[in-house]
Amino acid sequence: MEVRTHLKIDNTLCGKVIAHCDNYAKVRLQTTQVMAADERGLVHGGFTFGAADYAAMVAINDPYVVLAAAEVKFLAPVVVGDVVEFEAKVVEQEGKKAKVEVIANVHGKEVFQGLFKTFTPPHHILDRA
Repeated sequence: MEVRTHLKIDNTLCGKVIAHCDNYAKVRLQTTQVMAADERGLVHGGFTFGAADYAAMVAINDPYVVLAAAEVKFLAPVVVGDVVEFEAKVVEQEGKKAKVEVIANVHGKEVFQGLFKTFTPPHHILDRA
């Protein structure tokens, strides 16, 4: 199965898909100095969130899927050099709406949890009716 969504994502910033199938995706993010928020190498949470969001979108895998809402918890810091693995699973689906659970780990330690609410319109969100 090929990835059909978010095809222009910069994998160096949002992670790379390493596995996916129906209603599931796994994304790996290699953190770099570009992501540092301070001199000690703390990775800005926006990069963690971005990779989690990307994993959720690939779990849905529709070209038009968009994020509607998210509830997230940052459980532990991510540091430059960490490899973060995100697993996304669709936990609920009703028509064009879905909820995707995303869990992220660094060396087996959970660093992030999120519930992403998605919507899949019939056409690109930027197309005007």
